[in-house]
Amino acid sequence: MEVIFSETAVKELNEAYSFYELEIEGLGEKFTDEIISSTHRISKFPDAFPIIKNEVRKCVIRKFPFNLFYSIEKNFIFVLSVAHQHRKPFYWAQ
Repeated sequence: MEVIFSETAVKELNEAYSFYELEIEGLGEKFTDEIISSTHRISKFPDAFPIIKNEVRKCVIRKFPFNLFYSIEKNFIFVLSVAHQHRKPFYWAQ
């Protein structure tokens, strides 16, 4: 199933990538690789992750303190947020 990122999720992804690249060169790429890996898992097994609120599910990113919050639509998966685990939890739900 195709995975589509919201504008907000793309912005969050780019900001996290930039932050990690400033910290250690190449770390942003590792972060992106983990996001890609997670989207593949979601695409293959969309129902495998817990529902957090309404029909929004959470996929924990391996090795980084981020979650992907997504919903399963009729023909695609919609990623609402690439959210840091320690900053304003559930801000995306408002």
